[in-house]
Amino acid sequence: MKRQVYLDNNSTTPIDPRVREAIEPYLTTVFGNPSNIHCFGRDAAEGIAQAREQVAELIGAKPEEIFFTSGGTEANNWAVKGVAIALMLEKGKQIITTPIEHASVLASAQYLERNGWQVTYLPVDSYGLVDPEDVRRALTKETALVSVMMANNEIGTVEPIKEIASICRAAGAYCHTDAVCAVGKMKVDVAELGVDLLTFSGHKIHAPKGVGVLYVRQGISIHPLIHGGHHEKGMRAGTENIIGIVGMGKACAILKDEWPEHARRMLALRQRLEQGILSRIPDVRLNGHPEKRLPNTCHFGIAYVEGEALLMNLDLEGIAVASGSACSSGEPEPSPTVKAINLPPIMRNSVVRFSVGVDNTEEEIDYTIDVLERVVRRLREISPLKPSPA
Repeated sequence: MKRQVYLDNNSTTPIDPRVREAIEPYLTTVFGNPSNIHCFGRDAAEGIAQAREQVAELIGAKPEEIFFTSGGTEANNWAVKGVAIALMLEKGKQIITTPIEHASVLASAQYLERNGWQVTYLPVDSYGLVDPEDVRRALTKETALVSVMMANNEIGTVEPIKEIASICRAAGAYCHTDAVCAVGKMKVDVAELGVDLLTFSGHKIHAPKGVGVLYVRQGISIHPLIHGGHHEKGMRAGTENIIGIVGMGKACAILKDEWPEHARRMLALRQRLEQGILSRIPDVRLNGHPEKRLPNTCHFGIAYVEGEALLMNLDLEGIAVASGSACSSGEPEPSPTVKAINLPPIMRNSVVRFSVGVDNTEEEIDYTIDVLERVVRRLREISPLKPSPA
């Protein structure tokens, strides 16, 4: 049997066995509609209420500030469009974001741009970091929202969200952060960060796919995107995905106690992987900030190798990695993040992202280094990109 090594945890994660156990009753006996007042509905509603408390506890929020969605993409769309619509008369029609955001934030910003909003895209440095002073300079009296991700899903760089949120608050603008890749890997406390809105997703933290969270600080003006019934306090219509919600709650309860140990373990594996690659493979560049980076993420530019060929050859050896965000895989052009950090042209189409998970082992990391060294050597031997010896 071929060895399999999964190093694409920023794309999705396997469901934790304890999460699977928690949702099992909701697949069988607890099947009522949470909106019904009979005992079947009440049992289901109690599961949702408990999950809301578990999610709120993980991020330091109040349960009434937690809204369940179908995932991170919907939550980001809701945060960006919902605030823009709610504030366009009160504040104006400007939002501020960056070119390295997830596709759901960028597409939402572009939608608003096509419909008359002014969108300011802040630059990032070669590490992918936003300068808080650039935020300060970009703010105007018409700025409704600033949306900057907490940690980049490709290169792992962690942004100075606390400083950005403070600047926004002083200027009277709302601050949203996409924390999809941050939750579970680092401390995420909404009160400490000072953000007004925060999003994350279940399938990135060992919960089922199809569930996400939008945190909305009490008192924030936001317009619903999905209309219909009274669900989610009238803010998000549609019968709740109780299986996903209960799973998300359980995953958050697990992470509340275990995330520091998870982070330490993933960091040790990531460092082992980085050191092995950088010491054994020449003409490789490690992207992202060397210190302000997610503990599980390393992103390399590998010169003289075509990225898709590299991923396919690793897959043939049983190793699953990515070239960027799962939502942009298959695109022939370099990702917006790769463009924004100004990678050398020889590496723009030769990037690979490794995102370690808590279940990975040192043996898997060593196997990956061995295979990568061999695959890169073989691909470079036939590459038309590599310069001929003098």
